[in-house]
Amino acid sequence: MDKQMDVNQEYTVDYEGIQAEIRISQEKKEYVPTYRISYPKIEQATRAVLDTIREEIVTQMTLNTDEILNPENMEDIKKKFLKRAGDMLKKELPHLPEKDGQILVGILMQESLGLGPLEFLIKDQNLEEIVINSSKEPVWVYHRKFGWLKTTIVIGNETAIYNYSAQIGRRVGTQITNLNPLMDAYLTTGDRANATLFPISSAGNTLTIRKFARTPWTITDFIETNTISADVAAFLWLAIQYEMNIMCTGGTASGKTSFLNVLTMFIPPTQRIISIEDTREIQLPNFLHWVPMTTRPPNIEGRGEVTMLELMINALRMRPDRIIVGEIRRSKEAEVLFEAINTGHSVYSTFHANTSEETFKRLVNPPINIPSSLLTSLQLIAVMHRDRRKGVRRLLEVTELIPGGRLEEVKIELNTIHKWIPSNDKIIEWSKSQRVINDIKLFSGMNDKEITENLSEKKSILLWMVKNKVKDINKVGRIVSDYYKDPESILKEVKKG
Repeated sequence: MDKQMDVNQEYTVDYEGIQAEIRISQEKKEYVPTYRISYPKIEQATRAVLDTIREEIVTQMTLNTDEILNPENMEDIKKKFLKRAGDMLKKELPHLPEKDGQILVGILMQESLGLGPLEFLIKDQNLEEIVINSSKEPVWVYHRKFGWLKTTIVIGNETAIYNYSAQIGRRVGTQITNLNPLMDAYLTTGDRANATLFPISSAGNTLTIRKFARTPWTITDFIETNTISADVAAFLWLAIQYEMNIMCTGGTASGKTSFLNVLTMFIPPTQRIISIEDTREIQLPNFLHWVPMTTRPPNIEGRGEVTMLELMINALRMRPDRIIVGEIRRSKEAEVLFEAINTGHSVYSTFHANTSEETFKRLVNPPINIPSSLLTSLQLIAVMHRDRRKGVRRLLEVTELIPGGRLEEVKIELNTIHKWIPSNDKIIEWSKSQRVINDIKLFSGMNDKEITENLSEKKSILLWMVKNKVKDINKVGRIVSDYYKDPESILKEVKKG
């Protein structure tokens, strides 16, 4: 091992039978760790054979737009490609060992239908972001554990970066050209791609891929990592069960969308859910009555755009019981959101603000400028925080909004119920709930003693899931739904251990 390095992690990534070895290390001369990737390389003579096979297959396989845009069809295309490439390779190189043949066919498909070596990075579940800044520097990645890493992959020329961007654009029916040098594409896999062309990005062509989380966080993960306490999780579970409206806020990369996703698993299975997002990030248990919708950017002619505002207005006509909205950024979106709350819908959304007080101020002041009278129907603000020094994310505070004053001049008081104390890394009860508990009493008919018992039941279920490592989104969702259907049976099983 190189004495200049301190290896932090090693693992393998598989793409269509090709194994890539990943080694994350810290070199003394580098400021950030290095993401070293090694995978099979092709000799020049073999490369010529593969190029001939690729040209022949591309000539034979003519694809229409529907086939390219449909992810299910794309899987069929890959299977056909693998079959044809395998047959042709056996014909051209009859004495090639089967394992080597599988690797060559995988590389051929990676280069023909995929994004070359970037496919290994897309397959690496430890990565959140893949970034190409230009052909002059290596590809960068954002690792869940280590943050930004510099890879050993270098895209040799600007044309190759452009081709990757153009290929992504074709998959979703858009184009990037010198006349339209910016592209924002939401892939059918859920991954988001952004591309820019030189000279708009003056160092060279860029490509940024934000990866869609294949394995979503659950409440079990959040309790286990001390992001939230079991007591607060039980309180928020009760709040969602009885249709309290919640806004999840926080700074950039604080985990507010992940936290929103975790909370929505508490929605009863008997209710219809509509989610509206720019990028598909929300993932719910597959048995819930759920309709996910995403916005669409305009095509190269400036037509066909579907905005979040249009989807929100449309969702109100779809008889939803619960509405989940991705990050609110504009005044009209916020206005429709709070109108939906005031017309009896339960709404959950994310918003960019670092504290509850900042959330409130941003909502009631320009450019959002929501009247205080509309805000009265929002019960809770849950704030996520990212501690960059310690590398942890925490639920910073849970605050309720208490309306007061006269009808013509509504005033709202903020009451923080739970708060994270950094010095001992604990979330404590900061004050007693006034509004939320009273609203739950009104909707449920429970008294104080029954609410305390209900919270205790929920806490015991949550701790049981943590103890038994129940982290799968569908398993967590089914335990919650079974509890709604037959609480005594679930609690009996929990007590048994």
